[in-house]
Amino acid sequence: MNRVSHSGPKRTVGLLVAVSALLSACVPPGMDRSPHAANPVIDAITVETSMLEAPTVSPQPIRVRIWLPPGYAVATRRYPTLYINDGQDMEAVGLQATLERLYAGKAIQPVIVVAIDMPPDRMGAYGFSDRPNARSLVAGTRYGAVGTHAHAYSEWVAKALVPAIDARYRTRRSPDARAVLGWSLGAANAFNLAWQYPELFGHVGAFSPSFWLSADRNDADAVQRSRLAQRMVDGSHVRADLKLFFAVGTTEETDDRDGDGINDALDDTRDLMDGWHNGGTLHAQGLRQLGYSVNLDYGQHASTDDAVLLSLQGGGHNQVSWARMLPTFFTWAYSKR
Repeated sequence: MNRVSHSGPKRTVGLLVAVSALLSACVPPGMDRSPHAANPVIDAITVETSMLEAPTVSPQPIRVRIWLPPGYAVATRRYPTLYINDGQDMEAVGLQATLERLYAGKAIQPVIVVAIDMPPDRMGAYGFSDRPNARSLVAGTRYGAVGTHAHAYSEWVAKALVPAIDARYRTRRSPDARAVLGWSLGAANAFNLAWQYPELFGHVGAFSPSFWLSADRNDADAVQRSRLAQRMVDGSHVRADLKLFFAVGTTEETDDRDGDGINDALDDTRDLMDGWHNGGTLHAQGLRQLGYSVNLDYGQHASTDDAVLLSLQGGGHNQVSWARMLPTFFTWAYSKR
């Protein structure tokens, strides 16, 4: 199993920052914004870079980059907002090019994209939490513990970052206009944010989600029984109006923990969506059992179901595949209807 880290080193890639001269409002406390460009191009995407302090998860401020849609500088409207984990990957997954192509084709409505660089301890910050009991849900792996600071990171996003963005930009401030996206461990945390903070996030995208994370690794059966995401859903209740987009590559791995002929990356996601069945018996409720409508074949049959799964043919657990998933996610979340 190789789904804890990306294929390839993590690195922060510099970006030329072009921002609007009209966006000169006060910055919320702890948020240091880079200088503005003097003359914005009205029909171009512009980007601001900010450094936001996050003392509970990082000794240094975390870089946050904000992609503003064309015309933001001269408009008065408010926009939906998408938050993305692993913001340092935006160049590798082609965010800017994807947005430019979709905007040019008038395929999506304008959206503010907030890309959050990973914290220094990525494995500790990304993962699952138990918000009511203010604790992280820690998974042991061959790489070390995952999610030791997941509650702190999720609280920082929900209670520091989101309010700072809402105070600084013309955002729509309802759950149906706020989404969160991630891949790999970042996808696990994106799902966690949407599930634990439904008053903030109404849409979630999870590419290659690490839904294999478990509390017990003694054997394959123990892993199946103690998977954290599946247990979170099984012991919970429906989040009204939450929409979920999952995407998994068909060749992400060859592991088949339960011997059913389906690789674990797909199996774990399907079990969360459709319930975990074994020998015809339901062992854990999934989204379907909670009342969500589910589409397990969104690539072949696009629909407006509450929870959809895109199986990316030939897709692996890598940035190239996540770049391929990105346009479908954007059209799912922001198509002009």
